[in-house]
Amino acid sequence: MENHSHAAIEKLISNISQVLLGKDKTVRLAVTALLAQGHLLIEDAPGVGKTSLAKALAMSLNCEYTRLQFTPDLLPSDILGTSVFLPGSGDFEFRRGPVFTNVLLADEINRTTPRTQSALLEAMSEFQVSVDAKTYPLERPFFVLATQNPHEFEGTYPLPENQLDRFMLRIEIGYPTMEVEKEVLRTHRLGEPVSQLQAALDPAELVRIQDEVRNVKMDDSIHEYILQIAHATRDHAELSLGISTRGVITMMHALQAFAFVSGRDYVTPDDVKALAVPVFAHRVVVGGILRESSRDRAAGIIENLLTTIAVPV
Repeated sequence: MENHSHAAIEKLISNISQVLLGKDKTVRLAVTALLAQGHLLIEDAPGVGKTSLAKALAMSLNCEYTRLQFTPDLLPSDILGTSVFLPGSGDFEFRRGPVFTNVLLADEINRTTPRTQSALLEAMSEFQVSVDAKTYPLERPFFVLATQNPHEFEGTYPLPENQLDRFMLRIEIGYPTMEVEKEVLRTHRLGEPVSQLQAALDPAELVRIQDEVRNVKMDDSIHEYILQIAHATRDHAELSLGISTRGVITMMHALQAFAFVSGRDYVTPDDVKALAVPVFAHRVVVGGILRESSRDRAAGIIENLLTTIAVPV
């Protein structure tokens, strides 16, 4: 790993942490998803900093940032764009939608219909958009940060499994401690701290570091470890859906980025333990109970599997 690359990432983390106080682990997980060329789903109550995290990340990268409020009447064309007929030339011109950006905040993503949610699938997995039989590539970096309130069910549409699978990590922010919250009050006295942020990394440098992350080494014993976890979910009595091969590949890339964020050019078993729930828990389905009630149980099952599977030396 190049020392200046790690220094740049530490600067990025420090920058974001000026806005999201007392949440170093959350910030590092968000940067992990960014470096791994994945996407991030934040499930938490309103007002804990989901939007602030997205804004701070975008401003720290000095890149294009778009916030899109998801509502029941939102259409796929409102996200992707649409072809407009030009009477003068008799041709159609494609008008790009808000998905053509670097950081897309999909705010309250579960408030829109599954049809509109699925409009993001191709963009998130293949970094391109297909409209009217034409394909338009998305410029790197491209990062989707979606939010939803897991405690609000009226007027929401739970994300289907194939949409959840496109998010590399699902995390929570949680309430701050009282001491941290006192500092939040102090820093917000004169306005939003995010507006004072200076860029810590430019988009071109981020893309270079994203490519560098793929060179982080992973021993075969780590491959075996994550495969054992995945296969255990497929055979688990309480799970009607286990981890797919795509989920295992996603974990591999997330581990490389997490190790990089931690200042290493190799993955350790502790990295797997740290990412098992954020990467795997939203990819399994607990049978026999409502989806809204299965979130904690899925995490508990993954954590329990970690205690039963031998850790590689």
